[in-house]
Amino acid sequence: MGSFWDWFINTDTEEAERMHEFDMSIDLERQIGAQIYNALQGDIVEAVLRELRTSSNGDAYWRSNMEGHSLKVEKELLPDFYRLCTEVKNKLGFTESVDFYITGDSTVNAFSVAAEGENEPHIVNINSALFDLMTPEELRFVVGHELGHLINKDTKLARLIRFVFPPESSVPVSLQHKIRLHDQLAELVADRYGYKATENLDACVTAFFKMASGLDLVKMNVSIDALLADNFRRLEFFLSDKGMSLASHPVNPIRVQALNLFANAKSKEELDGKMDELISILLKVGDSEQDEYTAKFIASAGIIVANIDGEVDKREIDLVVSQLSALKIFPRQFLDEIAQGDVNEVFTDAVSNLMRINPGMREGMVRYMINIAMSDNEISKAEVEFLYMFGESVGLSKIEVAHSIAEAIQQGFVPSIDSIC
Repeated sequence: MGSFWDWFINTDTEEAERMHEFDMSIDLERQIGAQIYNALQGDIVEAVLRELRTSSNGDAYWRSNMEGHSLKVEKELLPDFYRLCTEVKNKLGFTESVDFYITGDSTVNAFSVAAEGENEPHIVNINSALFDLMTPEELRFVVGHELGHLINKDTKLARLIRFVFPPESSVPVSLQHKIRLHDQLAELVADRYGYKATENLDACVTAFFKMASGLDLVKMNVSIDALLADNFRRLEFFLSDKGMSLASHPVNPIRVQALNLFANAKSKEELDGKMDELISILLKVGDSEQDEYTAKFIASAGIIVANIDGEVDKREIDLVVSQLSALKIFPRQFLDEIAQGDVNEVFTDAVSNLMRINPGMREGMVRYMINIAMSDNEISKAEVEFLYMFGESVGLSKIEVAHSIAEAIQQGFVPSIDSIC
């Protein structure tokens, strides 16, 4: 990983200027964002919403809320902060209209809202609590971060997701982890814009810790070196596979180190290579040995059962991928990797370890394979014989397996159209 002091180096002016020569984006964030947008039929849904906006003001909620309950940052009213916001906006090269607001709120937070119409201004809100804690340079980072969300257009994707899946609805498992990963990567991209706004790594780091703790670090006599040393220790915890980052925002140790890498990278290629280790933390879904062997069992058992009748049906593969979605962010890629190796060896190893870790899973393992066998609306004699054989290998009697098959047939079997037409 490299030594602590090798990684945390103050960025000088020449490095800051050189840093902006390459792209601010994260390739994986763009890739997943495009996948989510396409999965939600973004072009169709947005076209429909544009039609609706011709007869109603879709921006009314946020605009009314901010105008009625917050203080708008105007040149005549708040000249110093207005100048700061304008300077940051110009520095980032963002030419679209933005209205800045300050809301009386004790939570240490800020947010941005993308405009719904082309001729409407975006919204950036800063809670008043930030002004009690932050220096002007730290505020530049916060404002730059929020503008970064608008520049990166991830706020626009977030609106699409909220429309398709309103708060009272549930997001399919196959999308949940990808949306979470995209949100986290989008935060890292926005952090880069925040850094570009100030080009002061120390200010960015102290802003993170102030937002996390709500403390005035100067009053608490906390040094930047102590903060970075603490961050390094916490990062080691996550890199050692003990910690996970499953919230919408990456944990601070990741954000601080990601920004440090960005500030000091000499090229996009170097930056991407060093970011891979941090992103690997965000890719984790399960945090146990059982989770990993379960994923291997789902993939290998699905492949084996789907091939028993000599004809792999798309519905069988779709069910396998759906089950893997709870444990892998890229389930189809994981399934393909298993399929390219020794599937039987993976299957045998997974079953052996799951029986060692949790023997109580054997009934569930049998039921899963029954569901795969039935997913194409046909049940072959070879599939039933394999289920009996597998059940016996994990300590289940033939009667117990037969009972599970019978129950599955009663609950969910639908004859195929070909068999009755």
